[in-house]
Amino acid sequence: METAHVIQVPELQRVSEIDQYDFDLPRELIAQFPLACRSDARLLVVDRANGTLEHAHIRDLPGYLSPADCLVVNDTRVVPARLLGHRTSTGGRWTGLYLDHDDQGVWRILSKTRGKLQAGESITLEDRHARPGITLTLLAPLEGGMWAARPEASGTAEEILEDMGRVPIPPYIRGGQMVDADVTSYQTVYADRAGAVAAPTAGLHFTPELLQTIGDAGTSISRITLHVGVGTFRPVTADRLDEHDMHFEWGQVDQQTVATISEKQQQGGRVVAVGTTVVRVLETAAASGALQPWEGETNLFIKPGYAFRAVDGLLTNFHLPKSTLLVLVRTFGGDELIQRAYAVAVEEGYRFYSYGDAMLII
Repeated sequence: METAHVIQVPELQRVSEIDQYDFDLPRELIAQFPLACRSDARLLVVDRANGTLEHAHIRDLPGYLSPADCLVVNDTRVVPARLLGHRTSTGGRWTGLYLDHDDQGVWRILSKTRGKLQAGESITLEDRHARPGITLTLLAPLEGGMWAARPEASGTAEEILEDMGRVPIPPYIRGGQMVDADVTSYQTVYADRAGAVAAPTAGLHFTPELLQTIGDAGTSISRITLHVGVGTFRPVTADRLDEHDMHFEWGQVDQQTVATISEKQQQGGRVVAVGTTVVRVLETAAASGALQPWEGETNLFIKPGYAFRAVDGLLTNFHLPKSTLLVLVRTFGGDELIQRAYAVAVEEGYRFYSYGDAMLII
């Protein structure tokens, strides 16, 4: 295992105002492409018991796990949710983002164009080669700039999006413009259940070989599902955390995962979440005090004062300033310790955000 110098972390004052979750990040540290080998990403290991930081790589992760531990991943699959097209009647450019759909086949989308859209208006979608394809009929405006819309085509939403959609790359990566490689790069190797409009980015670091090594060493690997929504990455705009209106996301924890986690905990093992999405789902499922099977929507906002019931460790990427994800990570890892970890990550040139490096908090 690769190790480097250990950094002692001083005590800092606890904070709760959202302005205290801001930090300066050089633009050149925002990763624009993934590494050729996912497991070559750097790993900043945060030891809460000792208050220390250690430099390693994702490929070293098995050395920080034990046979008694349970690694929990999010098996959601990103759909090609970004839509481009034009207003059928005027030819004006239009962009959109598919969010979800109801049982009647009505889509909920984000929509952006010049001028004012009207209910009943038609949008002609363009495929990845800019060829005109199916149309969307805008049914009614919804809150937050969203619209209810109906695709004028046969097939499931997933089938239509595969033909007409683009990978919803975040705007801080190449201005949101996908390249062909993103189709596989912006997807975990264990992605299974379609429904996310953003990747659970901590999981992007895993390769089949790394997962095999972890499993062969005795560490259990369990799955939950959380369909990551666009609200996950939006910055908090309220002055205080208590004033933030948290978004809802659908998730599930099945009986098999609950049983595996319970067995490992009885062996004295840890539950190590791969990503903040896993934390939110497991903590929602453990809201009663004990982890139970769960399915539904959660708007759990983990902030200072929260008492963790299900998760003992966390593998996570480096997050946006003033985001709910950063608030969660600092709450879990210890505010002063994670502040220092972020400062060190900037000093040492770690790569940030979706295609960037990672942090392991144990």
